[in-house]
Amino acid sequence: MELLVVSDLHYVLPHFDWVLDQAPTVDAVVLAGDHLDVSSNVPLESQIVVIQTYIRKLAEVGTTIVCSGNHDLTARNAHDEKSAPWIGRNGTDSAVIDGNRLDLADLRITVCPWWDGPRTRADVDTQLAGDAVDRPRRWIWIYHFPPDLSPVSWTGRRHIGDPDLNAWIERYSPDLVLSGHIHDSPFHDEGSWLARLG
Repeated sequence: MELLVVSDLHYVLPHFDWVLDQAPTVDAVVLAGDHLDVSSNVPLESQIVVIQTYIRKLAEVGTTIVCSGNHDLTARNAHDEKSAPWIGRNGTDSAVIDGNRLDLADLRITVCPWWDGPRTRADVDTQLAGDAVDRPRRWIWIYHFPPDLSPVSWTGRRHIGDPDLNAWIERYSPDLVLSGHIHDSPFHDEGSWLARLG
């Protein structure tokens, strides 16, 4: 399966145009978080409408997988923790989104939301435990935050990763975790776009 994985597009519309143009050439498009730009002059409500349109168009072309990132948290969930409910609204139901999974033959893709509090973190823990029960031969996670203290969490100055993800990786041994969040080019002594844990 050939995946086009992008993250941290931060409402740069020519980047979304490029992804839409490339979508027919791959089996699935993965938007791994931070679709919005909280520092933009464009109101978040307007950004949401535009990005939902892109997600809908991508889903019309083929399989589209979308997880939230920290810039996408525009509301509060039932736990009173920040969340991105807009990803699942207004016609994006044909995309595989936060909290869902996609099973294709011997492959499972689990889509994890960005969590911003202990109860939503517990929801992700429950999601992973449930998806591990009857997992097929291969398992991929889509999760915006990279694992902590790894080459993929290095910004050039410090590590910005999720230690909980490290523990989940150790517990469940997924084949691949596709993440984002790190903007700086990692091509220096400690950084990389790829890392092996375990």
